[in-house]
Parts: sequence; C-alpha cells; structure tokens
Amino acid sequence: MKVLVGLSGGVDSSVAALILKQQGYEVIGATMSIWGKHGLAAAEGKHNACYGPDEKEDIELAQKLANQLGIPYHVVDCVTKYEDIVIENFKKEYLQGHTPNPCVWCNALIKFGVLPEVARLNGVEFDKFATGHYARVEEENGRYVLKRGVAPHKDQSYFLYRLKQEQLKNIILPLGNYTKDQIRAIAKENGLEAADKPDSQDFYGGDYNELLGVEDKIGNIVDLYGKILGTHKGIWNYTIGQRKGIGVSAPEPLYVLELRKDTNEVVIGPADKTFKKSLIANDLNWIAIDGLKTSIKAQAKIRSTQEPTPVELIPHGHDEVEVVFEDMQKSIAIGQSAVFYDGDKVLGGGVIKSAQ
Repeated sequence: MKVLVGLSGGVDSSVAALILKQQGYEVIGATMSIWGKHGLAAAEGKHNACYGPDEKEDIELAQKLANQLGIPYHVVDCVTKYEDIVIENFKKEYLQGHTPNPCVWCNALIKFGVLPEVARLNGVEFDKFATGHYARVEEENGRYVLKRGVAPHKDQSYFLYRLKQEQLKNIILPLGNYTKDQIRAIAKENGLEAADKPDSQDFYGGDYNELLGVEDKIGNIVDLYGKILGTHKGIWNYTIGQRKGIGVSAPEPLYVLELRKDTNEVVIGPADKTFKKSLIANDLNWIAIDGLKTSIKAQAKIRSTQEPTPVELIPHGHDEVEVVFEDMQKSIAIGQSAVFYDGDKVLGGGVIKSAQ
C-alpha cells in the first residue's frame, strides 16, 4: 500500500514516515508550500511557526529526511488556497472581534484536503494519507471515529474535529499510541536530523497586524457600565481573557470581557466576570454521530490545552448546540472551537458563537 505522508520538517512527521516505512508501507513524502507573504516583518529571523519565511528551511530539512529514508519527495504548492481559505478566514474573524483558530481550518481544508488533492492532480499515486498528529482513527460499525491520542498532554484531536468521514476513511495517524518523549527517542535512535527540533508554537511568527493589513481604528476601552477607561487602536489587538497589555491602570487586575465590533469598544472588568456557564456553538461537524436529536451528557474542550470537562449538549435546530458546563469556564472566546467528547471519542464540534 502506498502512503503519502505530510512532512513538515519536524520530528513528528519525520517519525510518522519512519514508522510507516518500518511497517512495510511504500512511503512518499510531501510538504505543502503555503508561504507567499514576502516582505513581511516575519522574514526578519522570527521562526518556529507554521506560516512564515522559514518554510524554505523546513522544506530543505524534509528533503534531507526523505533522502535519509530513501523515499520519493514532493513539494506541493498550496499557497493560493491557503491564503484564500485560512488567511482570509483569520482576517475576517479578527476584524469582527472574534478569536479564530487557523490550525483547525488548515487541517480540515488544506492539510487533509488541498495537499493530497493537489498531489494527486500532479500525478502522485497513493492509497492513504498520513500525518504526525497525536490522535487515532478507528472504524466502528462502518463509521470512522476520531479518538484522542493516548498521551493526554499531547493529544491533537481538538484540531481535527472538522474532518469528514471520507477524509477519516483514507488517513493513517501513526503517532496516536505514542508519547512525545517516545517519538523523540525513536528519532534519536534512528539518527533523524529533526530529533531535537522544537515544536511550532504558533501559526505565524510575526505580528498579526502584518497579516490583517488594516489601519488603526481608534476606539474606547470601557468598563461594564460604559465608563471610558482608555482608548485602543483596534479591537483585533485584544483577545477575550487578556490581562496584560490592555493599557489601563487599575487597583485590581482587569481582563478583556467583550469585543464590540458595532461600537468599536473593548470591554474590561474583574476576574470573576470572565467566567461563563454556557455557550452556543454553530457551524457544527459531527464525527461519531449523525447529529444531535436530544440532549446528552458529554465532555467538551474550548481550547486545545485543557482536559475535556463535563457538559450537557442541548440541540438548537439543525446546526446549533447549547453547551452547558458543569463547572463555569473562564474566558470563552467567540470564534474558537468547542469540541465534544464521549470519553476518548470525538463526537464532533463547532465554532463558538456566544457565551452566557
């Protein structure tokens, strides 16, 4: 069986390719080229990000790895699609005062979508597509189910919740049963150059304003009662729950509570006001079930780094669900994703529309 492996130049995808080759698959390497923003400040040596000028170094490292493993290697041009889909969504959401998650959209639409599709159009033949994500795919009663990686602190199922059945059917995730330490050890044992390469920390290494490309839009920073406490240069410079860098002095710590696009206001307040009991999510994608017909008990994550927490999921029509938390949650950000779990199984998820 031929497997196309998405190589990033990092240790995870490198070991994924190695494991698959050791298991007897015919492995082909491919890196998606997405960097097209030449001349931005990120080119001034800021590295360790998915989207940036150091992509060239990552491609060179991926090529070296492919040579070391003795596998064919391709660079797949995804620049236009990445900018049209991921960057445009990022800009639109931030300018509305939302906090998007570009990695979620990149995985579903580019990495597991455009990359294998364009590779095939370019004549690369393969049966399955693989990546170095820490998650698992299993078939249950004719349905393909996404599960958490066995190492909770490294689990990446949150970022993959928008994958469709057809995508899940055709992917292999070799690292789902490993810990990060095990993967680095395997890389060192096999002399892989990426063994000690740091993980990417963000999707872009520069200032987000470089991507947004907009002029300052002066507005007011207000408290919950509308009192003006200061001014800002654009609501997109703030995120829900932010404490540092707000630009307002006060006897107690203040946090960003709300970003109001219509009035161009940043609302701030004390820590206790950052907690919410429920949220509404829409733009849903279900994996383990066909949709939500009635209320169910489950678990949910509103950010990738947290452990799933107990919730009740209440359907609101076809494409909206209310998520009621057992324990109040801090800093629920509109535009981020809420992902729903049944134990280690991903039920599905959606984009956070509002929080109460």
